[in-house]
Amino acid sequence: QVYLVESGGGLVQAGGSLRLSCRASLNLGRLNTMGWYRQAPGKQRELVARISSGKTNYTDSVKGRFTISKDNDAKRLYLQMNSLRPEDTATYYCYAQIYGGVWGQGTQVTVSS
Repeated sequence: QVYLVESGGGLVQAGGSLRLSCRASLNLGRLNTMGWYRQAPGKQRELVARISSGKTNYTDSVKGRFTISKDNDAKRLYLQMNSLRPEDTATYYCYAQIYGGVWGQGTQVTVSS
């Protein structure tokens, strides 16, 4: 059984930073493709950042501000978010491409203006 648990969300002022963490129940070396998604109220869930075979890609709105990284030994996926904007407010979900897709429960990020 694979589970993912996010943490690190919270309330921050515009321009601030947060680091999200996703703890996995197995070694991340087995999870070749992982990502962070977000969903704002009334909107569809969207891909924020993805890491696959060591390569990263980001949605345009976060390029240059967010960084995704993995620590296989710690079994953690991270999302460093800098220069946060009110439009980044959403619930952020960790995702692993295994067994048809595994999701975490989400962590709320709220950016005040």
